[in-house]
Amino acid sequence: MSAKNKDKKNRWRSKTVGFRMSPEEAGQLDTLARLSGLSKQDYIISKVLDKEVAIKPNPRVYKALKNELQAVCEQLARLTEVNEEHDELFELTKYMAVILAGVKGETNDLGQEKNS
Repeated sequence: MSAKNKDKKNRWRSKTVGFRMSPEEAGQLDTLARLSGLSKQDYIISKVLDKEVAIKPNPRVYKALKNELQAVCEQLARLTEVNEEHDELFELTKYMAVILAGVKGETNDLGQEKNS
């Protein structure tokens, strides 16, 4: 039996929620969670409950971003034609651009401008 987990508000996380995904969707979810700096569980909870995902730059996020940018650059170099098949690549690229803007201090979360 696994250890009991508590959330940030000190509530027990005792319910399990499961669903099926294609391997491509699971890979995309893993990438987005890794780039956010959150655990996959916290990322899914935030997105499902329609909460903002605030990116907090740290070395783990930086390394994930660097690795994903390398992979995207390799894929873009191979492309000879752009079509709907590449939607996931473009969405990932937009997501990484938002994170990079946040790292530079231009935004404080995904797509929201600072109010200062």
